[in-house]
Amino acid sequence: MKKQYVVFGAGRFGKSVAVTLQSRGCEVVVVDKDPEVIEDIADDVSYAICANVEDPDVFKDLGMKNLDGAIVAVTESLEASIVTTMMCHEMGIPRIFAKAKNEMHEKILRSVGATKVIYPEAEMGKRVAQYIVADNFADWIELSSKYSLVEMQVPAAWKNHTLQELQIREKYRLNVIGIRKKDVLEVTIDPKRRLDGDAVLIVVGENEALKQFQD
Repeated sequence: MKKQYVVFGAGRFGKSVAVTLQSRGCEVVVVDKDPEVIEDIADDVSYAICANVEDPDVFKDLGMKNLDGAIVAVTESLEASIVTTMMCHEMGIPRIFAKAKNEMHEKILRSVGATKVIYPEAEMGKRVAQYIVADNFADWIELSSKYSLVEMQVPAAWKNHTLQELQIREKYRLNVIGIRKKDVLEVTIDPKRRLDGDAVLIVVGENEALKQFQD
């Protein structure tokens, strides 16, 4: 059975989330008060509804009790954002992701039921900054305050060696979870396979351990 989500607010962030969820096989309902925005996204999601979330009757009409999650991407009106999050919580939606403008907004959203508060611009900015300073990494995704996932070119010193020989986990406190070469990604890795210099390693580890490969 397809997972079902509702996205409130179809601005740049909300639309991106909605379209991506739909492309991953989910059933997505988008709600926005702007008819032009709804018309623009209607063909890309399961349902697109033009409605003002500040009207409490909207939630009754949506029938949201069986949804797997809600994404509250409304931030132009703090009241609408807070009320929407609260209503989703009262209706028993198990996972509520809400976009916040600042720390005070975040505290309020959490107090009314948000399970995860998101700062899209700040998080993307942090990711871009990590990418800029990490010259040896093709990408850096922060998993928590302590751990990250990175894509890194096979270091010259590791070329033609096997993972078993290198003892990466023991020596560097890193876990190689995948190897990508061109467009082919392997996640079942032979520890005795010799590494190609043009391959990219998918690595998970502590941020402190990863920093040694930044220079």
